[in-house]
Amino acid sequence: MLDFIRQDKDPVTGRVMRKVRSFVLREGRLTLGQQKALDTLWPVYGLERDQGMLDPQAVFGRDAPRVLEIGYGMGASLAAMAEAAPEQDFIGIEVHRPGVGALLMEIEGRGLRNLRSYCDDAVEILELCIPDGSLARVQLYFPDPWHKKKHHKRRIVQPAFIDLVRRKLTPDGVFHLATDWEDYAVHMLEHMEAASGWTNMAGAGVYSERPVWRPETKFERRGARLGHGVWDLLYTRAG
Repeated sequence: MLDFIRQDKDPVTGRVMRKVRSFVLREGRLTLGQQKALDTLWPVYGLERDQGMLDPQAVFGRDAPRVLEIGYGMGASLAAMAEAAPEQDFIGIEVHRPGVGALLMEIEGRGLRNLRSYCDDAVEILELCIPDGSLARVQLYFPDPWHKKKHHKRRIVQPAFIDLVRRKLTPDGVFHLATDWEDYAVHMLEHMEAASGWTNMAGAGVYSERPVWRPETKFERRGARLGHGVWDLLYTRAG
């Protein structure tokens, strides 16, 4: 786990090559339950980058439509989605171990056999472990908005990332983004509209209604009571 912490070195100079990442590890203390889940359930439900390209038959015992979620937090909504759609297989990627531990507990408690998780850098897992054209949907819900202008380069939604996601989707596969920061919603919309090879499911330049497959989180409901908005964007891979 947490292989991405190992810093890459320049093969010529030997110097550590710093990468601009979209996350910071602000990891709190693990509960006893989360630690136990990591110790006992990770070998069963965890995926590692060292395993190489994902083999769905080896992992899930079948080749069903696959949904990948980046940054699932504590995992409750992802587990609920997997439970509601047993005909699909779900893969989560999260860097914070308390969240990974919590998801493992959800998997075991709900008896899910169609959900697995990486604890790693999502960009690197997409590049190294997810075959091209293999995902029915990619979900990016409430990523860190990096609201200060000087930090906008850390936002995960950038042209190179959008192209990477497109490559991993099946033809007509869906990229679903959601944020509760209006400024980031505008950023997402502008970048997605400018990218080639996408069709906005709500129409050009238009945000979507929350689809039925995305559960409303406690965080989201609390924000709604305070008058905060949430913006969903759904795009299909065109061609």
